[in-house]
Amino acid sequence: MDRDRLPANIVLAANRISSHVRETALDRSPWFSEASGCNVYLKLENLQYTGSFKLRGAFNKLLSLTPEQRRAGCVAASSGNHGAAISYAMKKLGVTGVIFVPEQTSSAKINAIRQAGGIVQFFGTDGLDTENHARAYANEKGMVYLSPYNDGHVIAGQGSCGVEIARQLSPVDVVFVAVGGGGLISGIGAFLKSVNPDVEVVSCQPAASPVMTESVRAGEIIDMPSEPTLSDGTAGGIEAGAITFDICQDVIDRYVLVTEEEIGDGMRQLIDSHHMLPEGAAGVAIAGFLKTASDYRGKNVVIVVCGGNISRDTLKKVI
Repeated sequence: MDRDRLPANIVLAANRISSHVRETALDRSPWFSEASGCNVYLKLENLQYTGSFKLRGAFNKLLSLTPEQRRAGCVAASSGNHGAAISYAMKKLGVTGVIFVPEQTSSAKINAIRQAGGIVQFFGTDGLDTENHARAYANEKGMVYLSPYNDGHVIAGQGSCGVEIARQLSPVDVVFVAVGGGGLISGIGAFLKSVNPDVEVVSCQPAASPVMTESVRAGEIIDMPSEPTLSDGTAGGIEAGAITFDICQDVIDRYVLVTEEEIGDGMRQLIDSHHMLPEGAAGVAIAGFLKTASDYRGKNVVIVVCGGNISRDTLKKVI
């Protein structure tokens, strides 16, 4: 992928998918602003159709396929949100396919995939194992594999969130984004830095699954185990050769790791102050901000609330 063309491709993606996705609100948060001394804005991707930002990349990828590829059908691997987004987009566009999910995927996300029309199959306990199996299945069946992050069209689609942020607020001084495979932060970071090179892009990850953070620190994608985390949407390994790795090295300015207690606290604060249900990954971005807020007093801060698909059991645990 030509990284120099990524911002232009993100603009093209934003235009391509505009009739299929919701332009989500960027709401100023009195609660987080007053508590931190920052001007805090929440990018509410939890209110996106299917409940997460993943719909952006799903539509952009599917709309980029040839008629022959669409007829062949598609295969995706997902901890839930990517699968629900792909299922929703495939149904809207008349494409058939199957979604592989890790065995421990939350019931809320599995139900979301099925409600969107997707066929669910289980494989593995780590997201990377599930991805590898899904890719092999697609190759064997002559179908199109739809990566959750390791694809230029997916990254450009996720970057449309950054196009909206830039239109909704100026200047953006710092943006906090939860990171798993890196597709969302790659797209948002690449676009916002093309508009304002001085914007600070902060990666937030659970300490229980810090694969991108540790990979960047090591200078290469590493294979490491992930512990259980509230942020199932960011958990698991990164595919070898993932194009997001180099982009993350280019666009991310700061890496913040947060504990499960900090994630839970971030989720509870959003629930109490805004009466919204964030999923664990959204709690990671909030926790990352809360952990570093004193460094950004007086700044315009954007926290990407990336999704709201949380199961009742997890919600009970958090509360």
